[in-house]
Amino acid sequence: MKGIPLLLRYLNDRKSWILFYLLSLLFVDLLIWIDTGIAIRHDSLLYLNLLLILAMAVFLGWRFRKETKHAQALALLAEEIHEGWVEALPSAHFLQENAANQLLRVVERWYMHKLSDNQTTQAVEQDYIAAWVHEVKTPLTAVKLMLDANRENPALRQIEPEWLRVHLLIDQQLYISRLPSLESDYVLEETGIQRLAAKELRELASWCVEKNIAAGFEGEEIRVRTDSKWCRFIIRQLLTNAVKYSPEGGMIHLSTKLTPEGQVRLTIRDEGPGIAPHDLPRVFDKGFTGGNGRMYNAATGMGLYLAQTVASKIGIALTVQSVPPPGTVVQMTFTAINAFESVRTLTDIPNDKIVT
Repeated sequence: MKGIPLLLRYLNDRKSWILFYLLSLLFVDLLIWIDTGIAIRHDSLLYLNLLLILAMAVFLGWRFRKETKHAQALALLAEEIHEGWVEALPSAHFLQENAANQLLRVVERWYMHKLSDNQTTQAVEQDYIAAWVHEVKTPLTAVKLMLDANRENPALRQIEPEWLRVHLLIDQQLYISRLPSLESDYVLEETGIQRLAAKELRELASWCVEKNIAAGFEGEEIRVRTDSKWCRFIIRQLLTNAVKYSPEGGMIHLSTKLTPEGQVRLTIRDEGPGIAPHDLPRVFDKGFTGGNGRMYNAATGMGLYLAQTVASKIGIALTVQSVPPPGTVVQMTFTAINAFESVRTLTDIPNDKIVT
């Protein structure tokens, strides 16, 4: 708040002072008019009143500049808040200004204490979840070994797709717990994008067999420099959605190409029901399931959100389209400049003609 609005607000706050001053002036004028012993001309009295009112106006202007300086500095600090805002608090000249500064410092200390407690609690919970996931993966691995050893048993073969769904959920939770430390867990390596997608398809093989879904590649293998583990996690989320929403006997098409800008693009297209146009802008929102998720009652609203979160961190652009006939197309575009790559190439990574 600046200029005239601030001045009007200040005068409104000081209206009791102004009213008292004017009433006092009026009372003195009344005494002079009643007391015949005080001889003063009417024009002189008027002149005296005008001088006193002008003096009051000058006084209010001086006090306005002095008393609103602290408030204006606080307002400016609120607009340009930064990490060291407590040290940037304006100096206090009055009791109320000092009280305001003291309150802000106490609130900042209280907030930092609460934030520290919350971070500690969150770290304990994340450690517990990570430990729980690792413990659960042990019996899951044992179950998988028993399934592989008894594939001739039809009943056990029917269990494998359900085992895969549990495994995917547990593995997803493990990646969620690692997500805050992604930067420290990032390892660049040169790899083929079709090779990574093929590994994830093999992981989903039992689910594809259950639904009689086929998958095929188009285009040539293209090598990229990225983190294979986190890139596979993104592909896994996209392929899981493709298998989940594909009809029985459907087909999943995967294609790779090099764009005119020199970027590598992996496209995954399914033959599912597609995505409603009004749902497309929100598919990457956390917890958003859309019309298909409610219809199939199988969506958690986390897959695409996690894929987009990881992709944005490792330099991959994700886009989703719904195309006729019914189906969904998801594209992974490996940007020409990877944020992690650009930092490392400043030191020791030679990057001749590697597409990133």
